Amino acid sequence: MSTEIATQRQGGLALATFDDAYRFAKMVSASEFAPKDFKGKPESCLLAIQHGSEVGLSPMQSLQSIAVINGRPTIWGDAALALVQASAVCEFVYETLDGEGEQMAAVCQAKRRGYAKPTIATFSVADAKKAGLWGKSGPWTQYPKRMLQLRARGFALRDAFPDVLRGLVTAEEAQDYSTPEPTPAVTVTQPVATPAQPEASVYERATASIAKVKTIDALDAIRRRLEQRVADGSLTKFQRDDLAQAILDKAASMDDGTEHFDAAEVAAEAQAR
Repeated sequence: MSTEIATQRQGGLALATFDDAYRFAKMVSASEFAPKDFKGKPESCLLAIQHGSEVGLSPMQSLQSIAVINGRPTIWGDAALALVQASAVCEFVYETLDGEGEQMAAVCQAKRRGYAKPTIATFSVADAKKAGLWGKSGPWTQYPKRMLQLRARGFALRDAFPDVLRGLVTAEEAQDYSTPEPTPAVTVTQPVATPAQPEASVYERATASIAKVKTIDALDAIRRRLEQRVADGSLTKFQRDDLAQAILDKAASMDDGTEHFDAAEVAAEAQAR
């Protein structure tokens, strides 16, 4: 199996083999250059490098541009724009911010070479409110214009250049995806009934009875019922033979002897079946 990995030489470090990439990932993860989410995690560094290399990023660019959010690899918006603008299929990307206040809307036009019209994506304050983002603590409160711009950019670039981004969603968009809230525990205020125990089988009841009986007559009564239980399907022949042997063992251990108990007949029955 080949150990080569996909890499792009862009005037920087080129990692030709898996071993090269892993050694580099270990070194970076232990250094100050590692992003917070990759520090001390060489395996995560390696996967980020590989994922970035598949869209044309160098190893260091991959570590700075690829982020794992909610278990999914994503790319920061500026890196997505850089990849698209560096691609031969991109004619232009033009971004504007129209309106003021509640009427504000970010517009991104992305023109693919050979296409008659650009792809246009708009993300407005109204869109942000509908998605529950407007006024949300964090970047949406601190940099609302920038967040509108990045959301419009992500939509336009993914629609116009899916082959360049290879399905990567912008990290800014992925961070806004809501994660399912854990279901709160239900407090039970009424006593919970103990589940009914399944009824013991005929075999289990017979085994318990043999262990408890005190007389030979009681053992013999159990023995006489064995064939009836086999006939009505309550016992298998193997269970009957086990019970017959248990009856013999119990009779042999009883103090009053076995002279009134036909132990030979039980033994013969057990051996015959």
